[in-house]
Amino acid sequence: MLLPQEIIRHKRDGLVLSQDEIQAFIDGLVSGSFTDAQVGAMAMSIYQQGMTVDETVAFTNAMKNSGDVLSWPELDGPIVDKHSTGGVGDKVSFMLSAIVAACGGYVPMISGRGLGHTGGTVDKLESIAGFNVQPNLQEFKALVAEHGLAIISQTSNLAPADKRLYGVRDITATVDSIALITASILSKKLSAGLDALVMDIKVGNGAMMTDIKQANALAQSIVNVATGAGVKTEAIITDMNQVLGNSAGNALEIKETVDYLTGVYCEPRLHQITVSLASAMLQHAGLAGNESQAVAKIEQVLSSGKAAEKFADMIAAMGGPGDLLENPWASMQKAKVVQDIIVKQDGYINGMQTRDIGMAVVALGGGRLAGDQQVDHSVGFDAIVPLGTQVKAGDVIARVHAKDSDSAKRATNSYLGAITLEEDLSELAPVIYHSVTAEK
Repeated sequence: MLLPQEIIRHKRDGLVLSQDEIQAFIDGLVSGSFTDAQVGAMAMSIYQQGMTVDETVAFTNAMKNSGDVLSWPELDGPIVDKHSTGGVGDKVSFMLSAIVAACGGYVPMISGRGLGHTGGTVDKLESIAGFNVQPNLQEFKALVAEHGLAIISQTSNLAPADKRLYGVRDITATVDSIALITASILSKKLSAGLDALVMDIKVGNGAMMTDIKQANALAQSIVNVATGAGVKTEAIITDMNQVLGNSAGNALEIKETVDYLTGVYCEPRLHQITVSLASAMLQHAGLAGNESQAVAKIEQVLSSGKAAEKFADMIAAMGGPGDLLENPWASMQKAKVVQDIIVKQDGYINGMQTRDIGMAVVALGGGRLAGDQQVDHSVGFDAIVPLGTQVKAGDVIARVHAKDSDSAKRATNSYLGAITLEEDLSELAPVIYHSVTAEK
């Protein structure tokens, strides 16, 4: 029998853990034979010593196999997914899943709730009256088979070892370990039985990774480990130095999604990132031979309305309304107070403290300060003017949606405090930095 303290000592001393040692630790996480103190010590040892690619592959696979692992022998197309490291205004999952499903892929997307300043995909879907984010796994598989996509919340049966480990990491200052982040993300994603995965690694002042060196390290770790686990994977590093799209807030982002899919409004940065990720998904899934073929397919399913139809069918099949595209606000709550945010001076919008804007949404009630907190899906910001825009005193640069005038005023002040206006235009960060593939 492998003793917990011996496994911890090996990693503490910088040794490479064997598969048996890793499996014993993961088994101990699930059974409880590793105490919280021992789990914390192990997490700190990994944080300080790191892990090799082979160790991280074994660690990821062991966590993946600690619960249910889906398989899809009944489907006639590739199983493909995308994961984002999170940001403010990131509603790409909705467009992306609908586009890829409309092109012949199957997208079983298991998503999370809001965390800190970042919005949660599941919270956004719960803006829609009746939408059920927690079907059982049999229902989930049936939805994917029939519609080509389904987006659900994480279940207790998928990678349960990760759930316990993450809870301990959260209180032991070991969250930001590249190896542990990699294993946490991939154990959940790979349990969905994927053929291909595309990662959206956000970098900037609204992202978990605030500089390009960190983002590259995480991207390389994820693609190396996922590829080592047998899933074709690419990471694309994208900008999060401003809100993505023109809205931040749960129902407001669903409305922007509907506008995007139906051709009412397409914010350029959001479109560029969506097309880049969708193109990579189609190519890795074998649904397009090259980038130009992929982009042509994407544009076709958007212009024909086929992607919008896929999204609408999923919403209706999962308990939402049948007319979301035609009348989105019939099934979503509107905020009681909507006010313009007006600048008081001329200049170029050269800076946006994106994390602060995300926290302003949380302060409005659109996110959680505690795990059991109720979310106000109606609040947030929209009509957001992007970086690089020249404005004059009195111009509207966004709108706040709030439950009352006091919180609207506080949010307005927070938003204005997060914006930098300057006389001359500054150089903007690229929307997409580069892609990362597995090291040979």
